[in-house]
Amino acid sequence: MLNVVLFEPEIPGNTGNIMRTCVATDTKLHLIKPLGFSLDEKYIKRSGVNYIEHCDYTVYENIEDFFSKNKGTYYFLTRYGHKPHTSFDYSNKEENIYFFFGKESTGIPPEILKPYIENCMRMPMTDKVRALNLSNTVAIMIYEALRQQNYRDLLFDEPHKSKNFIEES
Repeated sequence: MLNVVLFEPEIPGNTGNIMRTCVATDTKLHLIKPLGFSLDEKYIKRSGVNYIEHCDYTVYENIEDFFSKNKGTYYFLTRYGHKPHTSFDYSNKEENIYFFFGKESTGIPPEILKPYIENCMRMPMTDKVRALNLSNTVAIMIYEALRQQNYRDLLFDEPHKSKNFIEES
C-alpha cells in the first residue's frame, strides 16, 4: 500500500490538492500535527473539490504517535537528500511504503531524517529553486511508485465515457 505522510503541513491549499491526489490514486494520507489550518477550512474544500469525502486519512498528535502505529518502508523527500526519487524500488505491491514530506517552510527536521539517511531523496532541479511545490512533489512521487507497480488497479479510461468517446463524437 502507498502512503503519503505530511509532517506538520502549513498551507491548506496544498493539503487539499494532496487529498485529491490520494483519492485519485487510492493512497492513504497521514497528517502529523500541528497542522497550520483546520481540516474544515474553505481552502481545503476548494482545492480538494468534492473528492475529500473519499479521502482515507488519519491525523496524528506527533511523529512518535505516527511511528508507533505504522510499520513499513519509510522514504523521505528532502532538500538534504542526495539520491533522485527514481533510484529506489517501489514495485512491491504488498509492501507498506510511506513517503514523508515536510512542512512547507522548513521541511523535515534533521533529527527525524538522520536514522533514515539512506532513504532520503531529492528531486533533481536547477540551482535556482530550493524545492518544488509540496502538492506537485507528492503527485510526482506517487505516480513514480504507481508506474513501478504498473498502476495497480487504476483506470486508464474515464469511467463515465466509452473508450471511443472522441471517435464517436
